[in-house]
Amino acid sequence: MAGQRAGSYSKNLNGDAAYYSFKPNPLPPNPAIEQDEEMVALLVEAHKQLTEFESISSYIPNIDIFIYMNILKEALMSSQIEGTQATLEDVLDPNVETNANRDIGEVLSYKKAVDYAKEKLNELPLGNRLIKQTHEVLMRGGRGEEKTPGEFRRSQNWIGGHGVALKDARYIPPNLKEMETAMSDLEKYINTGNDLDVLIRAGLIHYQFETIHPFLDGNGRLGRLLIVLFLLGQGAISSQALYISYYLKKNRIEYCDRLNEVRNKGNFEQWIKFFLKALIVSAKDAVDKIKLLSELHDLNIAKIEELGRARILARTVFEYLEKSPIIEISKTARELGLSYNTVLGAVQRLEKLGIVEETTGKLRNRIFSYVEYLDVLRDGTEF
Repeated sequence: MAGQRAGSYSKNLNGDAAYYSFKPNPLPPNPAIEQDEEMVALLVEAHKQLTEFESISSYIPNIDIFIYMNILKEALMSSQIEGTQATLEDVLDPNVETNANRDIGEVLSYKKAVDYAKEKLNELPLGNRLIKQTHEVLMRGGRGEEKTPGEFRRSQNWIGGHGVALKDARYIPPNLKEMETAMSDLEKYINTGNDLDVLIRAGLIHYQFETIHPFLDGNGRLGRLLIVLFLLGQGAISSQALYISYYLKKNRIEYCDRLNEVRNKGNFEQWIKFFLKALIVSAKDAVDKIKLLSELHDLNIAKIEELGRARILARTVFEYLEKSPIIEISKTARELGLSYNTVLGAVQRLEKLGIVEETTGKLRNRIFSYVEYLDVLRDGTEF
């Protein structure tokens, strides 16, 4: 049975159908979080890395493109944690509209949910209304689309392997009545400040949401998105491009074990330390990748400048490549408002400069990739 600090178990039904669901206590924890020397050091380092992550936009000329690609990468990795079988190349396929399957659809819906929620934060507080609306966007076009998107569950859910029955579940979230109460309490906590550092609060909110598991599907993805939304709302970050799923995917088993450690033993401190490490590594990796992409941008712009008069069209196509690093000539021509032959000529010049490579080996419907750019982005997204 769980320690009373985190919550308690409630008996549901009787006889052979009886089961125990977890009833989380409201946040903040009682007794209060013990901030020992290790936690304080991690907190300081996490703030330092997030500050650098924020400041990098001051010297990156096309930061919006990098932010977009980081959001896409976060969408991919967050979905992969849930078992989605999609790659970076799948998501960036220039013909994704016709080639998309449910796995790819889940990633693209995550990206749409991020954009939607950030925009709505200008109008609504981060509460149950916005959480439900974001969930509805998140679930469009993917698995779980039929599981009441945008509505809290109306039946008991549980966590276990595929086909595992309720009685054999690894974890059973609160029953319906207690789930509604817990989400109301969480909404109050999100919007009522206390003396805990904002990063510790973000970790507690993520834990609590995952413990409540208020939807039939999509709880993991929305719970990780909630971290970014809370930090945005609190002014701790200004960009939604922080991809914490990079660390959580690499440490998937430990991630689940540490959440369970809170439920089973009331040990919030070990979870907060793990969460702060995830922020540190994720922010540092984002900064490192943005610097690499910026250096690559400058290097290739210098190459393009040597093309003389042809440099203008080559640069136009290059800038398009930074938003869509896998391209097909016809689609690129349509989107840039240029002729097929004009775009083809520019791409061939970029190919001679070693900036793009043809990746299909075909004579028709050829696909060109900005390979070095993709190599930087791909890190962490492999299965």
